[in-house]
Amino acid sequence: MNELINIGCTSYISISRLVAVVAPDAAPIKRMILAAKNIGKLIDATCGRKTKSVLCMDSDHVILSCLSVDAIENKVKECIGGE
Repeated sequence: MNELINIGCTSYISISRLVAVVAPDAAPIKRMILAAKNIGKLIDATCGRKTKSVLCMDSDHVILSCLSVDAIENKVKECIGGE
């Protein structure tokens, strides 16, 4: 399975590489974003919009998205034929 999903602003990710989708509000997530930025593994795909979700990839990259966690969840479910 190597299907791509749109994560907003014409940015796409491979769902086979996606590990987790989390909200950006919690302090541990903010620390994770900062750590990824410091080591060059942060990808900002928000195009200047508000960050509504944080995607954790199996390559240790952290991707910021302007789509909500629920919207990304629905896109993943559509791709994999889930509930």
